[in-house]
Amino acid sequence: MPQVKVYDLKSKESGSLSLKDEVFAAPVNTHLLHDSVLNHLANRRRGTASTKTRGEVSGGGKKPWRQKGTGRARQGSTRAPHWAHGGVSFGPKPRSYDYQLPKKVRHASLRSALSVKAADGSLVVLESFAVAGIKTKTVAEFLKSFKAYGQKVLVVVEAMDEKAKLSCRNIEGLELALATSLHPYELLWAEKVFVTQAAVKKIEEGLA
Repeated sequence: MPQVKVYDLKSKESGSLSLKDEVFAAPVNTHLLHDSVLNHLANRRRGTASTKTRGEVSGGGKKPWRQKGTGRARQGSTRAPHWAHGGVSFGPKPRSYDYQLPKKVRHASLRSALSVKAADGSLVVLESFAVAGIKTKTVAEFLKSFKAYGQKVLVVVEAMDEKAKLSCRNIEGLELALATSLHPYELLWAEKVFVTQAAVKKIEEGLA
């Protein structure tokens, strides 16, 4: 089991913690990570793109010219797709892009992402992430003490605290995530990942 140092919010060492190998030192499956990221991005799509078909474009009710005798090609409507201002053939319509990956794939990709972050040293375990009062300055000082201010930072907590949430919302590049709904995309996005001790236990319970 890899031993990691535990820090307080002022970047001072306060202890150590053993991480489970099957979660934080698992084999990295890049194919599953790729599938997981694609799934996350697809589920984020709104799917609101829409075009009008020839039946939805206004006008075009009258036949442009008579069927025979003009020497021109026969036409039934000025709103056919090949006309200017006509409808669109096979254009996008509102739809859902959502799809779900199998549970084993989701768990394996999350183990891979956690292992990547643990291996490259960008995963830091915190004693807790308790913020006294709603203070953006307190969170900013915490990031500066770890030299992570201005970077893309993910803080993983066991339960969402309203004070911490409000203190973090005005800092660009800082995201809060719950241990029970953590996604590989969030981990791969972040340059620095802070995880509380309680969140580590939650993660290990779900993945070990």
